[in-house]
Amino acid sequence: MSNFAAVMPELGRIVIQDVGTPELGPRQALVRVEAVGVCGSDTAYFTVGRIGDWVVDEPIILGHEAAGVVTAVGPEVTQVSVGDRVAIEPGTPCRDCRDCMAGRYHLCPDLQFLATPPYDGALVQTIALDERNLFPVPESMSLEEAAMCEPLSVGIWACRRAGLRAGDGVLVSGAGPVGILAAQVARAEGAASVTVTDVSDERLSFAAQMGFRTQRADEPADDERFDVLLECSGAPGALAAGLARLGTDGRAAMVGMPKDAVSLPLSNLNVNELTISLVNRYAHTWPTAIALISSGRVDVASIVTHRFTLDETEAAIMNARNEPASIKAIVEPQRRS
Repeated sequence: MSNFAAVMPELGRIVIQDVGTPELGPRQALVRVEAVGVCGSDTAYFTVGRIGDWVVDEPIILGHEAAGVVTAVGPEVTQVSVGDRVAIEPGTPCRDCRDCMAGRYHLCPDLQFLATPPYDGALVQTIALDERNLFPVPESMSLEEAAMCEPLSVGIWACRRAGLRAGDGVLVSGAGPVGILAAQVARAEGAASVTVTDVSDERLSFAAQMGFRTQRADEPADDERFDVLLECSGAPGALAAGLARLGTDGRAAMVGMPKDAVSLPLSNLNVNELTISLVNRYAHTWPTAIALISSGRVDVASIVTHRFTLDETEAAIMNARNEPASIKAIVEPQRRS
């Protein structure tokens, strides 16, 4: 049986190839992939060929925000069944190292993460995955929404890393998909107020439509002080600017990663005894993500602004750069042009 994938054989080019149906391991399930969200990391690998130490040096299949339907299971599978509609957690840890045993499986040194070199991703019609990476979703949730559990998980983990508490005033810098989702998580978890900043009028308008206060990041800030900063832009200077707006005992989670080294005025920040946490993916977030979406407390459907067939993957990957109003593009691997 054919199994078509969007393969990147070289920088800046996608070809549709039959990669064959994968064989199942004892605890693996075969998933028919129905929806894959395009992430900024996909665009970076496609255009630049690297993110930090991860370098694309051979053909690769991109995509890690995914959901689908289980079509077959290995002999030792007990947690999912054929026909289950599932959200996919893209990182498979070794489960035996010190970090895994401590519950920090996302920091496993042998983590195999979809679409992170050298591992292929989910822009393929059928994929084999460990059953422990698959989370059944209710019938009321679309598979597009299920795929958004991945970027939503980043927002959930950012709020956890920042120690967000009910009643906090929250500043979110960056109104991209992760920023909007992180803002929604903060609101769902009881933030007293959530303010979103960006330099894009289109994205600020979208944030306002989602019910958030907005401010332009390139205009002078007012004197309001916040309890929590969720830095989701990765823009130069955004972390320092956001930290300067925190009050005493302020807490920050750094999601966006700037390309260059970050300089911080620590002597000034020390007065307020701020806490800065880095965010490297997530752990134990899928049940929370599914609950937030299925309960309606977080709206992920509205961030999907564009949809593409598998043959249109190249356009999907570049959509955010070419369409100012784009928030999130979805590729549907089962559809061909």
